[in-house]
Amino acid sequence: MGSLLALSRVIDRINEFVGRNVSWLVLAAVLISAGNATIRKVFDMSSNAWLEVQWYLFGAVFMLAAGYTLRKNEHVRIDVVAGNLSKRTRDWIDLFGHIFFLLPFCLMMTYLAWPFFWRSFFSGEMSSNAGGLIIWPAKASILVGFMLLTAQAVSEIIKRTAIIRGVMEEEIGHDHSMPPQVEAAADMKGRSDA
Repeated sequence: MGSLLALSRVIDRINEFVGRNVSWLVLAAVLISAGNATIRKVFDMSSNAWLEVQWYLFGAVFMLAAGYTLRKNEHVRIDVVAGNLSKRTRDWIDLFGHIFFLLPFCLMMTYLAWPFFWRSFFSGEMSSNAGGLIIWPAKASILVGFMLLTAQAVSEIIKRTAIIRGVMEEEIGHDHSMPPQVEAAADMKGRSDA
């Protein structure tokens, strides 16, 4: 289990690095958007390339940060039912979901994204818009994003297994705890029901 946990830590560090650095693409997209709007209004000039760069950057942020978001346990989840279950049961639900839903989906998407990117790269596929850009960088972000998410799914499976087996303690912020105000409301409701 020790070598698997070491692998998990490497995957976590990679997604942590990518997630933190990819956040700068949001700033780049905002600056490009503001610059494009200013140039269009002041000089009455524009280019579809500027719009496409914004789309590429947004897509890259969304795809490349998916593994980081999973690592931080920040994906949208419905805790209405799971919030009332024991921590151990929630860990088992996560493990089951990661093994039977998340990992197969990520593997399938990575498998499908490879030829999607490859054909675009080797054909030099261009946007059909006038002044458009090459398309393969956007398609590459889909492939790399799913590769990172697949790796993080493996990391989460390793960690969840270690937690269930008692080999590892839960990381802070990954215990599926409810926000303080929701927890307080649940406590108050529990007291009023008693």
